[in-house]
Amino acid sequence: MMRQYELVERVQKYKPDANEALLNKAYVYAMQKHGQQKRASGDPYISHPLEVAAILTDMHLDESTIAVALLHDTIEDTTATRAEIDELFGEDIGRLVEGLTKLKRLDLVSKKAKQAENLRKLLLAISDDVRVLLVKLADRLHNMRTLEHMRDDKRARISEETMEIYAPLAGRMGMQDMRDELEDLSFRYLNPEAYETVTQRLAELSARNEGLIKKIEDELRDLLIANGLLNAYVKGRQKKPYSVFRKMQSKSLSFEQLSDVYGFRILVDDIPACYRALGIVHTRWRVVPGRFKDYISTPKQNDYRSIHTTIVGPSRQRIELQIRTRRMHEIAEFGIAAHSLYKDGENAEGGDRLPKESNAYSWLRHTIEALAEGDNPEEFLEHTKLELFQDQVFCFTPKGKLIALPRGATPIDFAYAVHTNIGDTCVGAKINGRIMPLVTRLNNGDEVEIIRSGVQVPPAAWEEIVVTGKARAAIRRATRMAIRKQYAGLGYRILERTFERAGKTFSREILKPVLHRLGHKEVEDAIASVGRGELSSLDVMRAVYPDYKDERTTVKPAADQGWFNMPSASGMAFRLPDGKRTATEAAKAAEDANSADHLPIRGLASNVEVRFAPAGAVPGDRIVGIMEEGKGLTIYPIQSSALQHFDDQPERWIDVRWDLDEANRSRFPAKLALNTLNEPGTLASVCKTTADLDINIKTLHMVGNAASDFSDIAVEVEVWDLRHLTQLLSQLKELDCVSTVKRVYD
Repeated sequence: MMRQYELVERVQKYKPDANEALLNKAYVYAMQKHGQQKRASGDPYISHPLEVAAILTDMHLDESTIAVALLHDTIEDTTATRAEIDELFGEDIGRLVEGLTKLKRLDLVSKKAKQAENLRKLLLAISDDVRVLLVKLADRLHNMRTLEHMRDDKRARISEETMEIYAPLAGRMGMQDMRDELEDLSFRYLNPEAYETVTQRLAELSARNEGLIKKIEDELRDLLIANGLLNAYVKGRQKKPYSVFRKMQSKSLSFEQLSDVYGFRILVDDIPACYRALGIVHTRWRVVPGRFKDYISTPKQNDYRSIHTTIVGPSRQRIELQIRTRRMHEIAEFGIAAHSLYKDGENAEGGDRLPKESNAYSWLRHTIEALAEGDNPEEFLEHTKLELFQDQVFCFTPKGKLIALPRGATPIDFAYAVHTNIGDTCVGAKINGRIMPLVTRLNNGDEVEIIRSGVQVPPAAWEEIVVTGKARAAIRRATRMAIRKQYAGLGYRILERTFERAGKTFSREILKPVLHRLGHKEVEDAIASVGRGELSSLDVMRAVYPDYKDERTTVKPAADQGWFNMPSASGMAFRLPDGKRTATEAAKAAEDANSADHLPIRGLASNVEVRFAPAGAVPGDRIVGIMEEGKGLTIYPIQSSALQHFDDQPERWIDVRWDLDEANRSRFPAKLALNTLNEPGTLASVCKTTADLDINIKTLHMVGNAASDFSDIAVEVEVWDLRHLTQLLSQLKELDCVSTVKRVYD
C-alpha cells in the first residue's frame, strides 16, 4: 500500500509547487474515516482510494483532483458529511466528492428507460467538471483490476456496465490506454472462454517469435537515426486480447488469418518529423495497400492525432506503425487529462499546439445541450450511444473531399454531410463505383457518389436509418415542408372554390397586401393555414374584400308554426313516398352532386392533409368535409352525429365528393357492431363470412354482454365501397349466430 510521503513525491515529480498540506490532510482524513474497513479481497479499504489516486498521478493531475480521489468514498461509506468536507477542504472539493457519491449509486445496465435516465445523470455530473469523470474512470479501473474477489453475478454486471458505458466513454474522451485496459478486463469476465483461448494463442505466438519485437524495434530505430531522426523513439507491443478478438469478430477471421498482431509506435519531436519518418519507412519497406490513415491532418473527434500505416517489415512480418509527436502521444494516452496540463495551449515546435478546450470535452458539452431539448430517455440513450461509443469512418467524394462520419453511417448521412440539398434530393448511391443500397454502412476509405433526383422528397422513415444529428434534423425539416406543401395545395383548392362562389378570382398575388391582417409573413404559410383548418376561407375573403358579406343564412325554427313545423323547412324539397323522379330531376340531382363547388376526394393513402373520421367513410356514402384546426380536412359520413358539434360553425363545412379512379382498388374503413350468441363457432362464422367476400378485418374486439348468452363484437373492416359493405351487412344478418348487426358512424 502506498505511503503518505510516496503519494506526495509522485505529485511533486510533475508539479513541484503542489500543495503538500492539502495532500497530507486528505490522506490522513481518508485513513481515519475508513479506519478498519475491509474490501472483498480482505485488503484495508483505504488501499482503494490510494490506488485510484496513484492512477491519477500517472496522468499528472493536480493536487485537488488527487485529494478528491482520496476522499471519493468517504461520504458514501463512512460517517463523513458534505458539510465536514466543505469545512476542511473547501466547497470545490466537497462538490466533486458529492458528485462522485451520487454516481456510485447509478445502475447503468438495468432496464432501458432507467439506464437511459442514469446515463443522463452521469453526463450531467461530468459536464460540470471534467475531474468528476477522471476520478470516476480511475475508480472503475481499479475496481476492474480487483474484480476477481466479487461474486459471479456482480462480476458480470460490473463488467457489462464497464464494457457498455465506461470503456467507450474513456475512448470518446481520448483516453485510449485506459479504454484498452477496461475492455480487456471486462472481456475476461464477460467471455472467459474466448479470453482464455485468445490469451493462450497470443502467448504461443509470443514464445514462437521470441525476440522478434526487440529485433524490429532496433531495425526501425537504426533506420531512422541513419536518416537524421536522432531523437526518434521506437516501442513495439503485442496487441491486447480484446483488440484481437474484436477484429476476429468484425472481420470474420480466424486467429491464423490475422496479419498485424504486432504494433509499433514511433515518437518524434515535431510534425514535419512525422512525415519524414513516414517517408523513410515507406522507402525501406513495402506498404500494405488501403492501410494508411492520416489522423494528423484530420484528427479524430476525441483529439487523437497520429499517422497509421501497415508495412511488410523486417523478417517479412506485417506490422502496424503509429507515427506521432511526443505531445500527440501524451494526448493519445491521457486524452482530456492531458489538456488539463496545458490549458493555455503551450506552443511546441512545428505548430503542435493544443486547443484551449478539447474537442472531446466540447462534444460532451454539446451532448449535454441535447438533454435540454426534452427527448424521451430511450431516444436519448439510443442517439447518445451512436455518437458517444462509435469511432469515425473517413469517406471521400468523387472529387476527393474528405468527409468524417460516425461509424455505422450510411450514404444518406454522407449526402447530408456534403450539403443539405444533396441529402434532400438523394435517391441512390454508388460506393466505390458500384450502386449500393442507401442502408449500406460506410467503411473507411469508401468513395461515395450520390445519385440525385429533382423531384425527390426524403421519406420520413430515413430518420430511423441515419445516425448523424444533421441528417436527422434535415429529414424532419424536409418532412415538415412536404406536409406544409400538401396543406397549401388543399388550402389553395378551398380558396379557389370560395372565391368562385362569390364571383371572384383567387390568386396568390391578391393575398400579399393583406398578409398582416391574416397573421402570416408568407403567402404559402397563409394558404397552408387554410388547409390545416387554422384559418377560415371566409376570413381570407373578408380580408381581401372587406365589403364582402356571406349570403348563406341559417334559418331558425319558429315556435308553433303549423303541423310538423313545416314553415321551418322552407329550404327543403319533398316528394311523396311512391312518387317517381323525372329524368330531368335525376339529371339535375346528378349535376348538383358533381358540381365544381364540390372538392374531389380520392382517398387518403397519399394525402396527408385529408383524413377520415374515426368511424371511416366508404365510396357511396354521402360525405362532408370539416376543417379542423391543425388536422386539415376530416371526412365524415353525413349520418355521423359528430357533425352536430359543428352546427354553429358553417365556415368549417366544405362540400366534397368522391372522385375515384376505377383502376385504383383502394379499400376504405368502416366500423360494425354485432350482437352474437355466446357459443362455439360464432367468431369463426363471422370471420369466414367476411373473408368469403374478400373483406379485410383490420381490428376486432369481443366482450361479454350483460346477458351471459350473448357477446358484443366491435369490428373494423376495409371494403371497396358502400355496395361491398351492404353485401357484408346482409350476409351477417342471415347468420343464425348473429342477433343484430349495424354500422357504427361514430
